[in-house]
Amino acid sequence: MADQQEEEDLRMALRMSMQNSPPEPKRSKPREAANLATTTPEESRRLQRELMAAAAEKRMLATAKSVPSSGSPLKSDSGGDIGTKEMEIKAKEVKLGNELSEKEAYQLFFMVFGSDVSKDILAQWSNQGIRFSPDPETSMILVQHEGGPCGVLAAIQAFVLKHLLFCPDDLVKAAQSTPQNSTPRRLSKNQYVASNNFAAFTENAKARALVKSMGEILFLCGNNKRAVIATLSSIGDGVEESEDSLTDVIIAQALEGLSIESASDLHKVLRVETYTTPASAYKRLEAIIPVFQSRMGALLFLISALLSRGLDCVQADRDDPSLPLVTAPFGHASQEIVNLLLCGQAVPNVFDGRMDLGGGMFLKGVSTNVEVGFLTLLESLNFCKVGQNLKCPKWPIWVVGSESHYTVLFALDTAVQDENELEERESHIRKAFDAQDQSGGGGFISVEGFHQVLRETNIRLPSEKLDSLCGSGFIVWSEFWQVILDLDKSLGGLKDSTGQMGQKIFDLYHFNGIAKSDLNGSQFSSGGETPMQRPRLTKLRVSVPPRWTPEEFMADVAVLPSGSAGTQPSGKDTEVAKPEPSQHAPLVDCIRTRWPRAVCNWVGDPPSIV
Repeated sequence: MADQQEEEDLRMALRMSMQNSPPEPKRSKPREAANLATTTPEESRRLQRELMAAAAEKRMLATAKSVPSSGSPLKSDSGGDIGTKEMEIKAKEVKLGNELSEKEAYQLFFMVFGSDVSKDILAQWSNQGIRFSPDPETSMILVQHEGGPCGVLAAIQAFVLKHLLFCPDDLVKAAQSTPQNSTPRRLSKNQYVASNNFAAFTENAKARALVKSMGEILFLCGNNKRAVIATLSSIGDGVEESEDSLTDVIIAQALEGLSIESASDLHKVLRVETYTTPASAYKRLEAIIPVFQSRMGALLFLISALLSRGLDCVQADRDDPSLPLVTAPFGHASQEIVNLLLCGQAVPNVFDGRMDLGGGMFLKGVSTNVEVGFLTLLESLNFCKVGQNLKCPKWPIWVVGSESHYTVLFALDTAVQDENELEERESHIRKAFDAQDQSGGGGFISVEGFHQVLRETNIRLPSEKLDSLCGSGFIVWSEFWQVILDLDKSLGGLKDSTGQMGQKIFDLYHFNGIAKSDLNGSQFSSGGETPMQRPRLTKLRVSVPPRWTPEEFMADVAVLPSGSAGTQPSGKDTEVAKPEPSQHAPLVDCIRTRWPRAVCNWVGDPPSIV
């Protein structure tokens, strides 16, 4: 009974330490609830401190009694056990890493928030931890409770998926811990994740993936030379040296009353350490991961990434360094933040390389290939153009941007990005054409060069088509390409009446980490009245018809019986199967920027990117 009361006291204290106002009444104890409801804020804070101190003292005394002095992890300098008060004093005295200079703290604060940031935006960024969803179905998702830091969470989420789905070492360990797996040594990556059972990953596997993802991003920002880890001076090394049962208590005490409202606040509370090897950074991140899981986690990680890159380098990356990285009026992460976490540079644009505006002025985009990519609804609205570096990442994982939110799209099979026969053929023809283009990229070639292209690509044009293209004395790519689309495959073109050339069918999955009510109504709280607040996971079936297929042909094509795709009746060419009617949502527009004319279907409510 005493242990139960102790646990209740501890839980109450922890809940109260994360709030600015008294908590909701506890349903299991009506009398205590009534008392709490009538307390003033000053009385509530006093009760909070008393409960916290009592719970921590009980834990410390119990630990001191149960652990022999020779093996106790809690030792004073003289070798004796450390009492509760002495431990609290030592925890406050410990200073982790180095202080930022006052100048650096001010530069950092105004770079992130600007000079006119609202308290609401500061509160959003000071109350978002990096935590996995407790819901089994979405247990791979980093859950978000408020708008603002979604750009940071989505980028980390994308790297977490990379390590969980496509990292062989972690995959084998996770598979071996799954009871259903009887032959782990022969288990391939695709076989493991093909079950769609994302809850099969253990908490340990997810924690490893999170630490590796955070470390990888920080070293990416540090040009693979360093990673800077930012934490709070009030926490010190207490978390690393404490028992698991005391970790939450130490963090709750450190966060009590802590707020970041100015550059001066940042200067007072921030401590940083620099690591030059991934192993050392991973070890440190693993030790203090509870700090990043706390309400300050997303902000601390953003600061770590900016310091890893270097504040001067961040400003040099940007087109307009005078604007804050967190955008007004809603406090969303800017494209610079997302690009920093995905490619290591805080560039503001999503096209490849840089754009020359003349007069020595350039707009900076993404200059390197990336591990995980980026798609945006804004491209479908013609506000920007995502380059191939972000659109075709190494792994089939993309952060998806809308006007106000960031989510994650991914596939379980890397083959979704492989070029099929049509795409390889197109690449070969275009490469041959460009080799003859002497116009500086104007997209036209001479008649002599055109005949060389036809020979290299084995294209046999009918005489009337050839005369038409060569009549003006030069050949334009757009006109040539239209002829190729209408030319049958047997003559070297891309038109294929079987429909097998260029057709793709695959599955994509979409994560929206922000906790919302389940619109399907399939999950409810224990009371049976309020829909459960949880992230969303949606599976999409994607069919991409051949690019040469005219819309009117697709509308009139005969529909094949179910399961007959790929069969070929005797004496006839099998016609293209008409795809299912496409369902539409803004996410589909994003997908079509990567796979033009994709047809998407799903079960249940539409996937949400807001």
